Amino acid sequence: MLHNIAIFASGTGSNAKKIVEHFKHNQNINVTLIVSNKANAPVLEMARANGIPTLVIDRGYFYQTEDILKIFNKFSISFVVLAGFLWLVPTYLVRAFEKRMVNIHPALLPKYGGKGMYGMRVHEAVKNAGDSETGITIHFVNEKYDDGDIIFQAKCQVGLEDTPDDIAQKIHQLEHRHYPEVIEKLLPG
Repeated sequence: MLHNIAIFASGTGSNAKKIVEHFKHNQNINVTLIVSNKANAPVLEMARANGIPTLVIDRGYFYQTEDILKIFNKFSISFVVLAGFLWLVPTYLVRAFEKRMVNIHPALLPKYGGKGMYGMRVHEAVKNAGDSETGITIHFVNEKYDDGDIIFQAKCQVGLEDTPDDIAQKIHQLEHRHYPEVIEKLLPG
């Protein structure tokens, strides 16, 4: 069975790039579309360099229409991956891809989740709390930020001397190692 994936990303797309690389030679799983809410996001250049079509969306298109479903239908999208996408996914899209849309969060949910908790904000919160460990959470997407059923978590230690940047590097290593593999396990072949 062929699975066409759409990846949503707002920034550099390091996770998106790892996912694209992971599935580049897979006969059953294909990254078919990269969607971004920022016209100048570096992830779009990565997509173009890999021959992947892109779609740039604005708030009106995303929240006031359901037109993205037509685009997804055109590309036969069967699975959606959020990889550093900072907008809340609207209910119509969550329902259309129930249990077929995943997100990765740079902390061990339910800690440090919710609106405004992303990227360096999360790593600073972990450091300020004095936590001795942190990690990543891969979860299904629902109508709330970072609230869907947890699929997978991986942990790493936080040393007393670790800065938020050090924590970010550890988290990126976990994300890049685990996210593509977890996605692959979720897609029956």
